Amino acid sequence: MTAGRQPAIAPALLAWYERHGRRDLPWQRERTPYRVWVSEVMLQQTQVQTVIPYYERFLARFPDVASLAAAPLDEVLHRWAGLGYYSRARNLKRAAERIAQEFGGALPADLDTLHALPGLGRSTAAAVLALSHGARHAILDGNVRRVLARYFAVEGAPNARAVEQRLWALAEQETPAENVADYTQAIMDLGATLCTRRNPDCARCPLAGGCAARAAGRQHELPAPRARAARRLKRVVVLAARRADGSVLLVQRPPSGIWGGLWSLPEFDAAEAARAWGEARLAPLKWAAAPLAPITHAFTHYDLEMTPLAAECRGAVRAVETPGTLWYNPESPATVGLPAPIQRLLKP
Repeated sequence: MTAGRQPAIAPALLAWYERHGRRDLPWQRERTPYRVWVSEVMLQQTQVQTVIPYYERFLARFPDVASLAAAPLDEVLHRWAGLGYYSRARNLKRAAERIAQEFGGALPADLDTLHALPGLGRSTAAAVLALSHGARHAILDGNVRRVLARYFAVEGAPNARAVEQRLWALAEQETPAENVADYTQAIMDLGATLCTRRNPDCARCPLAGGCAARAAGRQHELPAPRARAARRLKRVVVLAARRADGSVLLVQRPPSGIWGGLWSLPEFDAAEAARAWGEARLAPLKWAAAPLAPITHAFTHYDLEMTPLAAECRGAVRAVETPGTLWYNPESPATVGLPAPIQRLLKP
């Protein structure tokens, strides 16, 4: 799987990081385990520049484990809304509750114990301890996988079991005994800024001289694409029922799955089902002459097309607020988490 024994990565990488590394990111200004943990979770599947404003607002409201553990889940999801992959926020909240109850509000410094908490995979737990404590733990996020796969010319899809095991072995091999925090940040930075998925900037890469993929002219082929199922399109109809005061009926989605725990418009497979549900639960409705323009939202494995069916509630509304339902007024919004497409649809 490899093309010979290349020079160790750490010396050249640390020298590059000293000159060119990112050192003033919000979570680097005070590297407490909590602050690093929140940043690492937010940075899963999301780029740094997108994360920064969310991170700063999140930390302003939840500056420590205790405040996050005590907060209502709705408020946590509200602060997360727009970042996507909401299971990350739910797991943060669950893990904070356990840390507050079982560890006195301090993140465990033992890798296995930290890894056992909700949402803390092996690489994330290792990154938290490496960056906040300087503990020697190897990480293997997407950026690191790409750097190692190219440098050592590792063949095969990175999510294949044998390939993943090989990459973990290389990550362990290359992590130095000293300057672990800087090394960990450096290899993530390299993958994010130079050794990018498309158009890697090999001319400026500090590892170019020992990179097996570059030597073979294969930096655009490695790592191999992940094995993915064909994308599908899911079509749904959502009911936008509005009262005279401007508020819109929302329902809370199940705690797991897509948009788990967030508040959204009632969702149906077809317009007929939406109309029947509205007529049965709400006052006589005045339906819009035609559905609104569909909204498309991309998830990891499929695309969702939502067609809003608008209606005005006439007279007294028969349905009253019950657990799992909410009349939401966009002019004075409640502090609840809404999916980004629903936020855009309801924006005044």
